[in-house]
Amino acid sequence: MPMRKELFKDIKRLVIKVGTAVLASPTVGINDKRIEKIVDEIVDLRQSDQEVILITSGAIGAGMRALGLKERPRTLPGKQAAAAIGQSYLMHLYERCFRKRGYLVAQILLTQDDLTDRKRYLNARHTLMTLLKLNVIPIINENDSVGVEEIKFGDNDTLSALVTNLVGAELLIILSDIDGLYATDPRKRGGDKEDYIRLVEKIDSQTEIEAGGPGEITSTGGMYTKLEAARIVTNSGEPMVIANGKTPRVIRRLLEGEDIGTLFLPRKKKVASRKRWIAFTRRRCGRIFVDEGAKEALKLKGKSLLPSGIVRVEGSFSEGDMVSVSNENEEEFARGLSNYSSLELEKVKGAKTKEVKSILGYKYYDEVIHRDNLVIL
Repeated sequence: MPMRKELFKDIKRLVIKVGTAVLASPTVGINDKRIEKIVDEIVDLRQSDQEVILITSGAIGAGMRALGLKERPRTLPGKQAAAAIGQSYLMHLYERCFRKRGYLVAQILLTQDDLTDRKRYLNARHTLMTLLKLNVIPIINENDSVGVEEIKFGDNDTLSALVTNLVGAELLIILSDIDGLYATDPRKRGGDKEDYIRLVEKIDSQTEIEAGGPGEITSTGGMYTKLEAARIVTNSGEPMVIANGKTPRVIRRLLEGEDIGTLFLPRKKKVASRKRWIAFTRRRCGRIFVDEGAKEALKLKGKSLLPSGIVRVEGSFSEGDMVSVSNENEEEFARGLSNYSSLELEKVKGAKTKEVKSILGYKYYDEVIHRDNLVIL
């Protein structure tokens, strides 16, 4: 496909996320041969001077194998115990496979808390960039043995998108057990598995699908989390692909431009690194609703958000928290860091800037969200 060849021809750094359903099955647990094939592909990329960061799921699946479990643990402590046991086993497999091919690996365990804090975010970036310079393969997983929200929501997909932004990668490849994005789950509808969407130019209501549950008893993710990852990556200005990790030479074939998997096209204008962190890594603490005049000023004129354009405030947030900005139809179009708390904004919404001091008794800033801390989606 000419578009794909052109899009991928100069890729120098990419993130590859491998899902549990690719690495494990309910009957045999972790598939050692599958890991070997993935390692072979990554080594091939490195020998072509392409930098690779690997995001791997599978710790809980590996722990199930070690414990002889046939069903995924139902309790949180059970999942955490399986992850704690399986993580070392999984890393041992990767380390052994890469060492045979002459490469060292480095294990990094992350939670979203490690990335929402700006200092820890930058520290993680420095570590990863140093590892790449040393020709080491970084292997990242969520810290499932202590994380609560991560296990519950299966957010290795989201983590892979955040890491793509973290290291400034030019492509995210998510390898799953299906061929791409379907309008409905092919495992449930019994339809033609070749009938999947090859290209998504923009994620909107037409591409939304039912999230459903996990595809395998050893995995936690679903198509919903992959769509969320695609939103993060493409809104930042980079492409993403969902493809079947069981397809032979799938990574190389994708990079050569073969029309396999679902390609999500990026927005034309790339978002700066700090603004990516603001919009997609910080947790959203509330919502600000604005009138059409304010929306136009923010989107088309590059202005800051002033209190006069605010019509409603939702949620409880403090100064410096990340909030979403929506129009009166509740359509989100921006995110940014608020200079005022939700309680303060309830008092000054709709007011002119010069009136803020008389209403609150003080004024921190003229702007509710400065344009330097605002990201248009």
